[in-house]
Amino acid sequence: MISSIAELISDRIGTMPAGERRAAQTLIANYPLTGLKTVAEFSAAAGVSSPTILRFVARLGFQNYPEFQSALQDELAAQLQSPASRTLNPASPAGGGAVSPMLEATLDNMRETFRHLSDRQLADIARTLAERRGKTFLIGGRFTDPLARYMAAHLAIIQPDVYHLAGQESIWRDRLIDMGKRDVLVIFDIRRYQESLIRFAEKAHQRGVQIVLFTGRTAVPSAWDSSAALFVVAETLIGAVTRQLEADGAKRIRDLENLR
Repeated sequence: MISSIAELISDRIGTMPAGERRAAQTLIANYPLTGLKTVAEFSAAAGVSSPTILRFVARLGFQNYPEFQSALQDELAAQLQSPASRTLNPASPAGGGAVSPMLEATLDNMRETFRHLSDRQLADIARTLAERRGKTFLIGGRFTDPLARYMAAHLAIIQPDVYHLAGQESIWRDRLIDMGKRDVLVIFDIRRYQESLIRFAEKAHQRGVQIVLFTGRTAVPSAWDSSAALFVVAETLIGAVTRQLEADGAKRIRDLENLR
């Protein structure tokens, strides 16, 4: 059962024309705040016309833009209330101890994450990583860099030219010289976004690098909740890329084993 606008978008984005798809991607990138702005501000952020925004809203099943915004406001209020409820009402099942509410919140976030990610989106990202013609670079923020390192380590086993970018911003910046249109940059970051990563992504984009961003949901209870969900997404993609590179990946693994 679809219970949020993000889920509606995930369900219908495959049938949207290019302009509406840009509107959808812009909203998801800053969800739900972009949708709470005026039509003119939303259209400017997405780089499409105001009528395109209205058609996008209509495709989601809303009669008009105010109705769409009202639904977003209700959804945001529910999201903001949920973490507060867990804090103010920490009761857990008998014998569950203090761990149960944390586990419940984490599992809730994982379920929500995959409700907002369509099979098509996952398949497209896996294909991008498997079929890239150049190099793959991975980087993360304060809480999420271990995920980037983990995914890089696994991808490097099944395909060449996979690099985890670690250390200071100056070190990442120097790697930009090696990045171009054939390459993919995978970024793991959660709100509030790390300014240095934003700058780095912008410069990589200017060089034509294809960027894949993994980020957490709005109003999750903690950085841990977001990171745990992203870890499951990363694991899912590692498995999908491994299946797509089955023959080449198996040969590479055998060659690596022979070198050990």
